[in-house]
Amino acid sequence: MLNIIACYKWVLDEQDIKINPGNLALDTSRAKRKISEYDRNAIEEAVIQAGECGATVASLTFGDSTAKQSLKDALSRGPEKAYWVNDNAAQTADGFVTANVLAAALRKIDKYDIILCGEGSADSYGQQVGPRIGALLGIPAITFVSELKIEGTKVIATRKIGDCTEVATAEFPVVVTLLPEINKPRIPSLKQVLGAAKKPVTEWKASDLGLGAEDLSPVNKIKEIKGFVMSRKNVLYKEGTPAEKVAGLVASLTKEGVL
Repeated sequence: MLNIIACYKWVLDEQDIKINPGNLALDTSRAKRKISEYDRNAIEEAVIQAGECGATVASLTFGDSTAKQSLKDALSRGPEKAYWVNDNAAQTADGFVTANVLAAALRKIDKYDIILCGEGSADSYGQQVGPRIGALLGIPAITFVSELKIEGTKVIATRKIGDCTEVATAEFPVVVTLLPEINKPRIPSLKQVLGAAKKPVTEWKASDLGLGAEDLSPVNKIKEIKGFVMSRKNVLYKEGTPAEKVAGLVASLTKEGVL
């Protein structure tokens, strides 16, 4: 039986992030977390493919203690079991660290034929983790996939690159990174949510995977993040009749090149 593993990231919900208008600092104090939208596609595709070829599906994530909340959500979407690398190193992890951890976890899991990832994460969208996992495990990685088929012991993937498409094939094991258009993630039913609590979860620390400080030290370090606030001209047309106000607005828009 095939083994499909869907990787996902537990991220801040960007809709809850506020920007301080004074210094443009990000306020995440009230932000909830969620499974990255792009990774929901990975979980959904794993379940779809499993239904067609009879594979087993597991989810895999790397996060700190807050990621515990993600396990039930992930399992309610169809995987039969979950793997979680619980380590504070996730708080500052870049693509290098994340790929090191996930690849080490996959080595420990040992049984994998297809590893599915979102094309990028909803927070940084670095698009590095999938290809890095492939390189670390010494297996092929196919990126930008908009359609996926399994035939025998290989995958047939349609890649969307700009205005062009390309069909790539690879034998198992293989890493595949998916575009959002590949599917529409399901909304778990109440029965699925309740059933998720009964599914098995395996938890590790990074040290359990044989990872040292050099594997968990990011090569890219964020110095500062500032929000973007669009400045507006706030031009008011108070004087004159309604027709004169409209004429003034049209004149201003024409001057700006809008009309």
